Amino acid sequence: MPFVTQSTEQTTSGEARVSPEELKEQAIKGLSAAYQKIKHEIGLVIIGQDDVIDELLIAMFCRGHVLLVGVPGLAKTLLCSTLASILKLRFRRIQFTPDLMPADITGTDVLQDDPESGQKSFQFMQGPLFTNVLLADEINRTPPKTQAALLEAMQEHHVTVGSETRPLPDPFFTLATQNPIEQEGTYPLPEAQLDRFMFNIVVDYPTADEELQILKQTTGTEQPQITPVLSSRQIHALQDVVRRVPCAEYVFVYARDLVRATRPAVPNAPEFVQELVSWGAGPRAGQHLILGARARALLKGRFHVTTDDIKAVARPVLRHRIMTTFQAQSQGISTDEIVERLLEHVPVELHERAKKQTGRRKRPLSE
Repeated sequence: MPFVTQSTEQTTSGEARVSPEELKEQAIKGLSAAYQKIKHEIGLVIIGQDDVIDELLIAMFCRGHVLLVGVPGLAKTLLCSTLASILKLRFRRIQFTPDLMPADITGTDVLQDDPESGQKSFQFMQGPLFTNVLLADEINRTPPKTQAALLEAMQEHHVTVGSETRPLPDPFFTLATQNPIEQEGTYPLPEAQLDRFMFNIVVDYPTADEELQILKQTTGTEQPQITPVLSSRQIHALQDVVRRVPCAEYVFVYARDLVRATRPAVPNAPEFVQELVSWGAGPRAGQHLILGARARALLKGRFHVTTDDIKAVARPVLRHRIMTTFQAQSQGISTDEIVERLLEHVPVELHERAKKQTGRRKRPLSE
């Protein structure tokens, strides 16, 4: 898939040069074409779940990790493995259990005999963490020390075992699943680890028509054939394009105000936040709002971000970063309901007023 084509402009040396407008057009076409092809291939295997697929692709193009929450049987594992096949990425699945140890994930040093010299030496045996797409299945069923083995990999993209630090393959994505029903014998993820996930995606039941199609497609003899769409190099190129999408000052201000409004201790916090929220989102939430909005804008065929893009990604970004009070839990108020009320409460500042708030006359269109 070409992302850069020849331009009609010429430099003084006679070499072709791509103008900024052409780069924008090619960026939009490149990502939009990749998005449509990926959606088509996933649709051969996965019925429905359009919103889930969109949010998963947005996170992937932003180099983000995803937490998938849904009851068993909703094709969460199949979706992750299918996406890895379409992207020609190496896929590993770890079934998290109470007896799983950190070394089972990261790998460990093993004493080996050299048949030629007769000497013994330690050799590192890679764990399943050394892959491109890691599926951490039922991540809340393993103790915290094993959950913590993923922290360094998710944040720094490398693993330290003993005195050696080893880089992980690039790209690297962690896709974790959780079952929201059965909580007996589980270990809830700590807030520090939840914050490493860009999105918390809720996987819901299919519609009646989708479920009928699932029954027909999965109980026959025909098996869909998946065609790879992107390579690692192309994924890197698309990820770089996402970070170049222009974002106006008022969009930054809106993302900041939305995140700050989740914190009950902040002056002028909404009354319902002070009553229902015990702990709000941190700065990483704002970063993920902007990145997610940039990726969504490209997928929608635009090379600029709007506040509607921020609102569209607000739920998966914020729902796992807001801790509710006992009062909210007793009333059955979910974090999604709090995010909905925040979207209605937080105003969108006009561009000129946003520039005055930040004390800046001009801001570059891209970071």
